[in-house]
Amino acid sequence: MVSTQGRLTIVLACCAAMCSAQAEPLNLDAEYLRQREQLIKQMADRQWCADVAGQVAHPASLIAESDRDPADVVIRRTGALLDHLSRQGVDLSDAAGQLDKLRQRAAEVPLDAAADRQAIYLQACHLRRRIAWSNPLLDFDKLLFLTRHRPMRGDHHMVDQYYGFNAKPGGSVCVLEKPFSDQPTARDVLKDVKVTSGRLAGQTLNAGSFNTLDLDYDGESIAFAWTECGTVPEDADWSNQPWSKQRAIDNHKPYYHWNPSTVFHVFRAKLDGSQLVQLTDGPWQDFDPCFMPDGRIAFISERRGGFLRCGGNRPNPSYTLHRMNGDGSGVATLSFHETNEWNPSVDEHGMVVYTRWDYVDRDDDGAHHMWTCYPDGRDPRAWHGNYPKKRETRPWMELSIRAIPDSNRLVAVAAPHHGYNYGSLVRIDPQLPDDGAMSQLRRITPEAHFPEAEQAPGKPHDRGKHNPAGEVYGAPWPLDENFYLCVYDPGQRHHGIYLVDVFGNKELIWRDPSIACVDPMPLRPRKRPPVIPDQVRPAEQSASATVTVMNVYGADFDWPADTKITALRVVQIFPKTTFHMHEPRIGAADQSLGRGVLGTVPVEADGSAYFEAPVGVPLYFQALDADGRAVQSMRSDTYLHPGESLTCQGCHEPKREAHTSLKMNSAPLALRREPSKIKPAVEGAWPLSFPRLVQPVLDSQCVDCHRKHPDSPDLTGAIGKNGWSKSYQSLAPFAWKLYGANGSIFATGSRSTAGQLGARASKLIKLLEDGHYDTKLTDDQMHRLVLWLDTNANFYGVYHDLGRQGRGECVNPLLQ
Repeated sequence: MVSTQGRLTIVLACCAAMCSAQAEPLNLDAEYLRQREQLIKQMADRQWCADVAGQVAHPASLIAESDRDPADVVIRRTGALLDHLSRQGVDLSDAAGQLDKLRQRAAEVPLDAAADRQAIYLQACHLRRRIAWSNPLLDFDKLLFLTRHRPMRGDHHMVDQYYGFNAKPGGSVCVLEKPFSDQPTARDVLKDVKVTSGRLAGQTLNAGSFNTLDLDYDGESIAFAWTECGTVPEDADWSNQPWSKQRAIDNHKPYYHWNPSTVFHVFRAKLDGSQLVQLTDGPWQDFDPCFMPDGRIAFISERRGGFLRCGGNRPNPSYTLHRMNGDGSGVATLSFHETNEWNPSVDEHGMVVYTRWDYVDRDDDGAHHMWTCYPDGRDPRAWHGNYPKKRETRPWMELSIRAIPDSNRLVAVAAPHHGYNYGSLVRIDPQLPDDGAMSQLRRITPEAHFPEAEQAPGKPHDRGKHNPAGEVYGAPWPLDENFYLCVYDPGQRHHGIYLVDVFGNKELIWRDPSIACVDPMPLRPRKRPPVIPDQVRPAEQSASATVTVMNVYGADFDWPADTKITALRVVQIFPKTTFHMHEPRIGAADQSLGRGVLGTVPVEADGSAYFEAPVGVPLYFQALDADGRAVQSMRSDTYLHPGESLTCQGCHEPKREAHTSLKMNSAPLALRREPSKIKPAVEGAWPLSFPRLVQPVLDSQCVDCHRKHPDSPDLTGAIGKNGWSKSYQSLAPFAWKLYGANGSIFATGSRSTAGQLGARASKLIKLLEDGHYDTKLTDDQMHRLVLWLDTNANFYGVYHDLGRQGRGECVNPLLQ
């Protein structure tokens, strides 16, 4: 008798080996008829073509006015492909003659001759395929890819899609032989291969689930993520989990349990099946391996710690950019950002490109787009998409960002926040100015709308909504600016591998009707980008770094008239250490971050600043006027590595202008001296806690008078709702604050407006300056109020020991 467990193991082993079966010939007519159905839908209402006409990579990808039916569309687009390849020197004279005959035949056959029109359509599709396969870019005879199922459970969310315990068992690492034939064959390169070292030594990977694949530059080694898909036993230990067993059960997620058998780990292997090595282990999700030019591997990991702030009732640990040696040793944190990041790749210049979710004091659905950094983690920068004017007028999120060979452009998936890594394909040109919408983007697959942003291509939602879903394209691998390998399925479930082009053509390469394909790439060596030397020192050699601002007035906005910036305030933010979005309510602004003011540094008369800063913590900066009030503030964070010298041209400087230093006749004043040391802030500013920073001012100046007038607001430190003091509840409506909630962008935008923030914009300071009875604050007391108002008017400084904080005790952060 075979046990249930035994039957499950047999089933999973069969599933994992699916791509090793001998392939049947592709049923191309059936595929083309499915594409015909999609074309008919696209032609039914052509308004989308007008709506996106100025945003496409090539106009041939639209439906033309002259297109009467799918046959016309395919003939026209095939002609665009043929013309392009002919200009590349491909001899397509015979195909051109056949296409001319089809074009003439289509002009003669009436539209109501349905069978004849369909026959013309199918002939055009088969001719298109022959033309497509003549492309000189297809100079490889094998493809590498993964198969995997969509997550079988968990929230339909950009973060949860990379949790091992949500993965459905099954899948494999496959090589596709003869990919550009009508009968390609796939084989499982790791079937029955045993892990050679680590906790899983001696075991195969047949029964788990795969995710995120990369190929080394020599074309011989692969790296990927894999999970055992382990179950959580009834007697599992929950003491080391972010939530209790009962809370997990109450929220219908008893499988959200982080342990080595339920999470993704990174593996490496040779393509001949040898040297299968487990590189990472532990209770963290490790995934998205990316070979770096120097032989190390970048990857995404939860090891940094912290939780996202809008996860509702479930734990969502933050995962960020890390790096390790090729053998798994030397794991190092590259990114100290406070929330999630995804999908690192290396561009043509050797820089790391990745997606960062960026919502410091702003909309939690406003920015998860392209960032870059050096391979050692230095100098994180947003060159595109971080400050939208309206979320719905461009991709909601961009994932799978990858550099296009021999180009400064990149390809990405316009993906949803409340969904998975699929959507529409776009091309990014970060060298163009960013207008906060589509100026840097072109649609490669314009018939597919941007999930969550649009209800139809070019027709934005009034307010983002992931309906219709639109998770149809994914995992693009650029061959050049016009041709891409990717996966596609209009049914959004079992994505097959396709070659797509900017002219609107797509050709099926491989599809498994029972499981999705992902991460297709040519199996061949590729050009290794330049190796950028590390400039980060070991932490024991340098506990600090330096920041240079060449000219704070260099900005892409207008400063308030007669503004003089005298100092920069350095603020440290603390990653969230509790998983529930409202535990605690850190202040009146939802999803605000705990923080601490480190202090200030001087700005010289020419707008320059040069100062030391701590390493390994997320920071943001504020430009202060002569009264010490914030005139401008970051709504993002940066961080430094030991020994790093971070340079900013200005404050939100125009990114495409020549660096200020290249236009100067002499060095900025700040660089003619030693770097400033941060002048520490007042007591109670780190961590910034209302009971420690503000309540002493109220006790000294306000409480006695307010007690004499029963109708006056209660300004005592007595604790009330949310654990907040009565005084905080009384003053919060008079404070200036920024919310992190979905949709807050409609009220507060995606970036600060100079002079209209913090204390300068608060009702409280206006009330005091207009004269509030006989209240006379000292400079120190006014400074404390200003500091609180400039830094989002929180109550708590950190996320734990709330009672102690409420009583005015200093509670340090658990995670920095």
